[in-house]
Amino acid sequence: MRDSSAPPVARVEVVREERFGIPLADPYRWMEAEDGELAGWLSGQGSYAASRLAGLPGRGAFLARVEELTAATTTDSAFRLAGDRVFFQRQAPDTDVPVLMAAQGQTTRVLLDPAALAGREHSYLDWYVPSPDGRYVACGISQGGSESSTLRVLDADSGALLPDAIPGTMLGAVSWLRLPAGEALLYHRYLDPPPGAAPDQRRRDSRACLHRLGATAGDDLVVLARGVNPLVPLSPADRPLVFATGGSDWLLALISHGSLSGTLDEELSDCTLYVAPRAALADPVTCPWRRVAGPDDGVTAYAVHGDDLYLVSHQDAPRSRVLAVSMAAPDLGAAVVLPGGDRAVAAVKVIGGHLLVHERDGGLSRLRRVPLGGGEPSEVTLPVAGFLGQWTVHPARPEAFFTLSSWIHAPRLYRYDGATVTDTGWLPPSPADFTGIVVSDLRAPARDGTLIPLRVVHKDGLKLDGTSPAILSGYGSYGVLPYWEFAPEMLAWYESGGSYAEAGLRGGGEYGREWHEAGSGPRKENTITDFIDCAEYLVGHGYTSPGRLAGEGGSAGAIPVGGALVRRPDLFGAVVLQVPAVNGTRAEFSENGPVNIPEFGTVTTEAGLRDLLIIDCYLRVADGTPYPAVLLTVGLNDGRVAAWQPAKMTARLQAATTSGRPVLLRVDPHAGHGFGSTRAQRAGLTADMFAFLMHELGPGPSSLTQPSLTRP
Repeated sequence: MRDSSAPPVARVEVVREERFGIPLADPYRWMEAEDGELAGWLSGQGSYAASRLAGLPGRGAFLARVEELTAATTTDSAFRLAGDRVFFQRQAPDTDVPVLMAAQGQTTRVLLDPAALAGREHSYLDWYVPSPDGRYVACGISQGGSESSTLRVLDADSGALLPDAIPGTMLGAVSWLRLPAGEALLYHRYLDPPPGAAPDQRRRDSRACLHRLGATAGDDLVVLARGVNPLVPLSPADRPLVFATGGSDWLLALISHGSLSGTLDEELSDCTLYVAPRAALADPVTCPWRRVAGPDDGVTAYAVHGDDLYLVSHQDAPRSRVLAVSMAAPDLGAAVVLPGGDRAVAAVKVIGGHLLVHERDGGLSRLRRVPLGGGEPSEVTLPVAGFLGQWTVHPARPEAFFTLSSWIHAPRLYRYDGATVTDTGWLPPSPADFTGIVVSDLRAPARDGTLIPLRVVHKDGLKLDGTSPAILSGYGSYGVLPYWEFAPEMLAWYESGGSYAEAGLRGGGEYGREWHEAGSGPRKENTITDFIDCAEYLVGHGYTSPGRLAGEGGSAGAIPVGGALVRRPDLFGAVVLQVPAVNGTRAEFSENGPVNIPEFGTVTTEAGLRDLLIIDCYLRVADGTPYPAVLLTVGLNDGRVAAWQPAKMTARLQAATTSGRPVLLRVDPHAGHGFGSTRAQRAGLTADMFAFLMHELGPGPSSLTQPSLTRP
């Protein structure tokens, strides 16, 4: 009988191989089969971690405070404008997952409550796209946080779900168009893989289709797929996304060769763009697609207006510029609407006769307005120095909504009419009182002299004597900028005397494509050493000390954090790795692995293998090393990072460490990568993390004995 006071020990079966003369040894390769043995081991690990975490001093107090802070906050997000309606998602104190709302005039009502849908696990609204007139809403609904969306259509007048149901639509690549026979949808879907397909073969040969409301998915017209049209060559791993934009007679095809952001028109990479007349959609085989740009042209965002396509491109502009292209005669050299500058251009949208350009300056958001025909740009004065979390424009009116927030200021929703910015007053103020919490905007020198953006949140008057427990987080991949959002639950950490810092690591998008490229491929080591150098900066300037510093990273954020763990275990008292990508040399053999090859590399080439060895912290774990305390998490419905990645890392650390500090694997069988988690799941995870860190790092100068929420 297994000792319940210790985690189960993983069987060791070393797989040895040699690639390009480089020997590789993997003691837990068997976990990749994801069979009953792994399931049993994960169950035992999860039970052990749950018992240890539940017994931590302060865990109950943290949970109560996090629940108080989050349950008292109403969060509205994902605004969309269509017809006379404003659509948005709302998480109110009495809802566990966000509901879909519609506002029209003075009336606001619930359109869809995912919690009311039947299923074996909780349902979640992953994405939604309203029709231009606001009559219908395409919704992506999944269960258990899996993000495996099924497309459903909602009648916004009646609130009824129509019979239409299309599985495999996790990307949310949907657009509406009106045909003579009625409303229709362009959408992208993955097909069900054949029985026994290897994980890396399960998302092959996806397709763009046309669906008429009321038809069955089996009758849908395949608009674009591998082998359909000779003008658009596709590999099995390519994702063809086809969009129709209101007010334009043109179609846009975005062929994604790599990973995608959630918005599908921003933070793009490794894509090819084609255009074709909308009238040619009826015959996919002969549709005259014309290539506009390829991966080498560096297009990262776009906007469509009439016959024109506006592109954000980093070609010949390290921090990107904006180009105007006629879809009738596409030529990337035709017109530069906004030349490159010191700021990084993130995205563009059309409002009236102008382009609204979102730029980033070390992470902070800026907006400029540029005439469509070219001319002098003008600054749009923003009421808050913060982060633009979301923005949307009306398809027919010169109207835009956007939110601004910071780590200590709750988001506000603003309306822009092309001339002035006004606070809508829509979003209620958060009852979480961040008075006395400040942000220090720093620049930490990397070992090569590059200044790394480093923002530290802490109590005002923090003594820089090294006694404060601190969390340092970072991401640094895909050229994206993690949204430094307002999180009311973080107040529980600050009240306990803790600090939180986020490093803008190379490999991310803080300064555009040049910042991304400085932390990519053979330069990926910069992402990891930047994190280490920021940690040393915090220690050297008295914000914390090695025994009181925690590294925290999730998903690809585990590359710098896990990399720092195995290179400098002496620098941290604890580490948290959430749904972590830690075994880069094996990632491409997982379901989501092939699309990440352009970002991280492939073991099929020597250069790619060497790049992957930089980010593979699992293979760098060394026996006999006194590692700090480590908390890893896994969601068993995760479709982005396979469960065997954190499982293998946990087993390896437990076998190798000599410190006597815990290595715990927190297992949630009803969660995925985190995007579709319920309020209760998020609160439980946050409380576990705070209690674990405060126990391992030592309490801060303040306790959690705080008054109730202060309501402004």
